[in-house]
Amino acid sequence: MFEHYISLAIKAIFVENIILGFFLGICPFLAISKKVTSSIGMGLAVTFVMTTTSPINWVVNNYLLKEGALSWLGYPEIDLSYLNYIIFIAVIAATVQLIEMVIDRFSPTLHQQLGIFLPLIAVNCAILGVTLFLVERDYTLTESTVFGFGSGLGWFLAITSMAAIRHKLRYSNVPIGLRGLGITMILTGLLSMSFMAFSGINL
Repeated sequence: MFEHYISLAIKAIFVENIILGFFLGICPFLAISKKVTSSIGMGLAVTFVMTTTSPINWVVNNYLLKEGALSWLGYPEIDLSYLNYIIFIAVIAATVQLIEMVIDRFSPTLHQQLGIFLPLIAVNCAILGVTLFLVERDYTLTESTVFGFGSGLGWFLAITSMAAIRHKLRYSNVPIGLRGLGITMILTGLLSMSFMAFSGINL
């Protein structure tokens, strides 16, 4: 059983990396990866949000929203699955607000570096994508938590790797036409191709 969760985490981190495999959450990935320190902060924040919201949204979906979820209250005929997106985003937004207040309280410098992209975690499609994946794949509560944590680590690994590469680019002679977003998009493609090597792993 323990090996199953390890395999699920490795699959979420490497084989099905949420950003390099599905290209979810690409906007903050491109914007924040200019600096290593801010990338680490954003990666940790996203990892925490994914790890926290995945089990919460699982509970909300299985005991409130999906068809027959309210049977424990005596209303098995009620189906609130049409509220999935609204409720999931509300849970994510509340968690992000909590994270923002904590970072602002204990690390104002990091809060300033992350800027507008910190509250925008609430609309980061990678986090919503993780929730929708675990619902679609019918994961258990434990599997959902492991999957959320693994996906967060995968996002963290991707953005910090990109930040380290872009830091090295400061000392490289990049053609004028490719400087900035151009070379970043090329690097994202190359980094994604490197992660494709893990797709041959059968877990």
